[in-house]
Amino acid sequence: MTEPQTNTLEVPGGVLTYVVRSNDSSTEPVLLMIASPMGAAGFGTLSGYFTDRTVVTYDPRGVERSKRTDGAPESTPDEHADDLHRLISALDAGPVDIFASSGGAVNALALVSRHPEQVRTLIAHEPPLAEVLPDREHALAAIRDIHETYQRGGVGPGMVKFITLVSHRGPIPADFADRSAPDPAAFGLPTEDDGSRNDPMLGQHIIWVTHYQHDFDALRTAPTRIVVAAGAESEGQMTYRGAVAVAERLATAPVIFPSDHGGFLGGEYGQTGDPPAFAAKLREVLTAKD
Repeated sequence: MTEPQTNTLEVPGGVLTYVVRSNDSSTEPVLLMIASPMGAAGFGTLSGYFTDRTVVTYDPRGVERSKRTDGAPESTPDEHADDLHRLISALDAGPVDIFASSGGAVNALALVSRHPEQVRTLIAHEPPLAEVLPDREHALAAIRDIHETYQRGGVGPGMVKFITLVSHRGPIPADFADRSAPDPAAFGLPTEDDGSRNDPMLGQHIIWVTHYQHDFDALRTAPTRIVVAAGAESEGQMTYRGAVAVAERLATAPVIFPSDHGGFLGGEYGQTGDPPAFAAKLREVLTAKD
């Protein structure tokens, strides 16, 4: 594998930054690793386990080095899916394999429903789709409350409610959005509002990604091999339950990966999962013939 090469790609309304770790001797499809709103830096550890392939990572529009040029404050899954379509076209490497986590899984599923010919295998890891949960009404209400709390009080109050929701196990109770939140200071979060409202998670992203409605008919008939993945340590949490619900809609079963929602992280963004075991499972699933 060569040294990572950073490139840019102009797309309607933005400029994407992406990183290519080339292996010119590989006969395997390009492996695209994506998330949202996490950027390319989050895959530094995981990509190191796939030096036998060409690996591409990127910053979604509006995140880190990828800029919006149209003045819009937020990006939708449909826009991200179109960006991915254009990125894969620019790579000119034929159908790719995609490992997509969290919001990236939502975006990648949207891509496959529109351009299935561009993706050989998609591993959709814990898409946080509250929209497909049996308790969707209560889950979506809790998510809207997080966004509104952030808009009123800033990062600390919004993020502590976010942490409370994503760590909850089991169906979301009807009164969840009305419950008192913990003190942000107990989580090392700011207690003072600095006035900024540019957090990539707590802005409209959390609304778009959890409320998105997929075309499951298109996904079921796509030639793309779609594998839905869930973390062993996430069982019962909203992202795990989202993966289970998506798999049910696709008439399949989720594949259980080691660790949790950030199981592939090796210290990036201050989080550490179990990247060696996670990478081994990812390789196993990528090479399976099902």
